[in-house]
Amino acid sequence: MANIMLIANLNCDRVVQLDKPLTTGGRHHYKDCGRRLGGGGANTGLGLVWAGHNVSLVSQVGCDKTADWLLAEAGLHGLNCGLLHRNDVATPELLLIMTPDGERTIIRPERPKFVLGTPPDFSRWDALYINSSAEGCAEWAKEALEKTLVIAQLAKDERKRPCHVLITSKSDLEGRSELEAWDYALTIAGDALQYFIVTDGADGAVAYTADGCFSIPAVNCKVVDTTGAGDAFASGLINGLVNQLPIEDAMEEGAKWASFAVATQSSIPGDALKQYLS
Repeated sequence: MANIMLIANLNCDRVVQLDKPLTTGGRHHYKDCGRRLGGGGANTGLGLVWAGHNVSLVSQVGCDKTADWLLAEAGLHGLNCGLLHRNDVATPELLLIMTPDGERTIIRPERPKFVLGTPPDFSRWDALYINSSAEGCAEWAKEALEKTLVIAQLAKDERKRPCHVLITSKSDLEGRSELEAWDYALTIAGDALQYFIVTDGADGAVAYTADGCFSIPAVNCKVVDTTGAGDAFASGLINGLVNQLPIEDAMEEGAKWASFAVATQSSIPGDALKQYLS
């Protein structure tokens, strides 16, 4: 069992199922499918909990009933929420607009500023994963680099992400830089970077290194809901790395976890992943 810290969002997702693909100016019928636990913290963390790890979440929620529901759900699923911050802002629902082909559109309000405090002692942690716009993430990552494995998602902007493993999707990377993939990743992650992994849905994933690149295929499956696929890939990758798997094997594990995620009508991992891990 590894001690894993996640700096990631914990969301209350409101799922709306459309009768046909979303089009600009179109008219659609929808079904309100209720709310569910979501966000990168839940989507990444639950699989790691099921794999037997101790997972602590660093995030922020409000002090309202929605936040209480989030904390209760997360705790029931085994996530350690002792490091969560609570603010006095109402916790909004995040809208997930789902279409019959499994694709989704996310609509959310602006999040309140989240500022991380003094970095903890990372020597007791086996991995730190960063997927958050919180201020102070770079400082926490720098503090952790010499003490534990640091994995990070490429941010939506050009903020620094000091880490050993940087992850993004091909769609998020497009148009970001004229540099070669590895050279661009170094500008974000710094000299400690070992692998830059770019996922590409049904086409698998590519890992760039200082010496070249290699790829792994996706796992064939029926796509029901693509929400959380990237989080599930990261979760499987982290599980492989903390279990000392070679990077290619860890990426293949990530692809397998992602296949369970897209075949499940949920953003958090489903029963198929739980059964696989048992």
